[in-house]
Amino acid sequence: MLAGLGTVPLAAAAGFPDLDRDRSPRPVAAPGHGRTTLLRGADLVLTMDPKVGAGPLGQLDNGVDLLLRDGTIAAVGRGLDAPAGARVLDARGKIVLPGFVDLHNHLWQSSIRGGCSGEDLNGWLSDCNRAVLPKIGAQDMYRFVHLAALDALQAGVTTVVDWVHPIPYDTSERYIRALDDAGLRFVYASTQRAADAHLILKVKKDLLDRLPLASVQVAAHAGMSQLTDLRTLHELARDLGVMLNSHVLENRDDRKDDPIRSLREIGAFGPDLLMNHAIHLTDEEIALTGEHDVRVAHCPLSNMRLASGICPLPALHAHRVRAGLGHDGGTNDTSDMFNLMKAAVGLQRARHEDAGIHPTIPAVLRMATLGGAECIGMADRVGSLTPGKRADVVVLDPGTLNFAPRFDWTGQIVLNGQPPNVSEVFVDGRLRKHRGELVDVDTEHVVHEAELAAAHIRTA
Repeated sequence: MLAGLGTVPLAAAAGFPDLDRDRSPRPVAAPGHGRTTLLRGADLVLTMDPKVGAGPLGQLDNGVDLLLRDGTIAAVGRGLDAPAGARVLDARGKIVLPGFVDLHNHLWQSSIRGGCSGEDLNGWLSDCNRAVLPKIGAQDMYRFVHLAALDALQAGVTTVVDWVHPIPYDTSERYIRALDDAGLRFVYASTQRAADAHLILKVKKDLLDRLPLASVQVAAHAGMSQLTDLRTLHELARDLGVMLNSHVLENRDDRKDDPIRSLREIGAFGPDLLMNHAIHLTDEEIALTGEHDVRVAHCPLSNMRLASGICPLPALHAHRVRAGLGHDGGTNDTSDMFNLMKAAVGLQRARHEDAGIHPTIPAVLRMATLGGAECIGMADRVGSLTPGKRADVVVLDPGTLNFAPRFDWTGQIVLNGQPPNVSEVFVDGRLRKHRGELVDVDTEHVVHEAELAAAHIRTA
């Protein structure tokens, strides 16, 4: 029971309210969900570790085994022995790779999916984002976040960085409970106004520190007009020893508030800063971003939807900027990392009329996994199938109408893959999706609860 539903006792210890009315029914976990697992005989394993396999993606072919034990990757190779009592899953004909890392999301925005579809960023913020968030109570917040977190999980995302807008403490309790119940590894990037910054510390101590799959960042809006709040939040991040996470130059209008200057003025411009979007950087700012080892979350589908522009990803890469991929909540319109990777590749090829421009297919696969983990300082734990790291693993089934026949499976992952190809998902060694279905999740109930929450918004 503890292995299958890992965080339930911890959540209770963290002081969460009783949410049994809101949550999906939790059947008793089937035996063996958390036990040692041997994935036997995969046709292709992309470890993302050149020391484990060949080339930049650490590729291993033909009959490769992966042993998961005690939540870690215990061994990768051929002909591995199955320990006594281990569950053995047949991976013949399958592809195995690390779980995807989503660097930027706002999971509560499942509440406004498809909304304000004819507007740019400013119109969308005004008519959808800011109009709806105040209407969401704590109970409905749980419902929206739980739906979105499970959607991400079923699509192969095993780590998500969730940028959380200012919300009351009791709503934070429900928000975190929804993430924990879904079984994702998550980074809770919380922001508040300077006067309420103490709530971030309280949330961390009361709700997050006891959850093994949770970690924290301090989120902020950058700009000279918000320098007081930005400085306070940066000081809090520094005191906690965590990253500062900020939206930067998503829209051309953002230049007026000089966000890069504000971040440099408070001393935040360095490796402990994650900038989301970073579209409208000058050449000088791109160079400074690389020089100071600032990290970037690229959100191509959201940027396309909101007519925001195209991130200068090749120039950032030329300056050795670490970058990963983000879905960006309600304006991404999907939790499909395959679609996100394809958009990241296609946008640059179309803009530069160059099929060899960064990111290439191997580069974008790395961005979606190890590259994302590097951006948030988690590459020592996740992002590659390196023995000793946590067992966040995705198994793909290429034997489908959209994927088959085999020609170049690495290219097909990015160009042909879809969430239904995700057969198995492990987070910290626990089986969360099996044979194409989420484990111990009543999907119909989850959708029903989200529809109830949406009805509350419509009548508010």
